[in-house]
Amino acid sequence: MSGGTKRQKEMRKALRALLPRVPMHDAEAILTIALAGHLRHLPPTISLWQATTSHIRHELTEYDALLDEGYDRDSARFFVLETMNEILRDWGCNREVTNAAEDEVS
Repeated sequence: MSGGTKRQKEMRKALRALLPRVPMHDAEAILTIALAGHLRHLPPTISLWQATTSHIRHELTEYDALLDEGYDRDSARFFVLETMNEILRDWGCNREVTNAAEDEVS
């Protein structure tokens, strides 16, 4: 995770500040999402937060399974909220997801 464009360098620096203990494989996945073209217009911190919450929600919680079981989006988000915040705390993040209906990337 070295070199790259100015934006990539800014993203890596912002990621280390936001999630100092994030595992490398999760950091790489989050950076991939954050660097996607549709997030290019956003500042690195906002792009990373959206990418982080999306990655955690879809890859590390039961969110998609809840949707498959018939829960609506807001209900599924409610049920995974605490798990998301536990992961964020484990990764050293000082920020939490406070609203189950918070915007996400996908």
